[in-house]
Amino acid sequence: MSLKTVNTVLVVLGALFIMYVGVSYAFTPSSTAPDFGLPSWPSGDGGGFLVLKGIRDLVSGLVLLVLLATRHRRALGWVLLATACTPLGDMITVLLHHGSTAAALGIHGATAALIVLTALLLLKETQAA
Repeated sequence: MSLKTVNTVLVVLGALFIMYVGVSYAFTPSSTAPDFGLPSWPSGDGGGFLVLKGIRDLVSGLVLLVLLATRHRRALGWVLLATACTPLGDMITVLLHHGSTAAALGIHGATAALIVLTALLLLKETQAA
């Protein structure tokens, strides 16, 4: 299997996964949110903020698919590097607010690491091109 094929599969799976997360937050925020890793949620009606998170995740996946579909693979690599800041920020937020260390590292940290790995593979692939 070529590096280009592996990279394409990683990007598509990552984009579809984050879009799934986004749809879950947008349509079923109360059942999806507890898995984020924070110890508590704001009192009152915070559902709108969870829907916003869902839209953010959905758009993040769409941006990746657009760059992939238009064959801007080098730009896709750089955008992935920038995108890794989102789960990294989520990880730091969960840790700073005394949330689940397992969720912070196992969900958000691992996601950031996988995104960075995929970005570096894409940049390596396009370096010779």
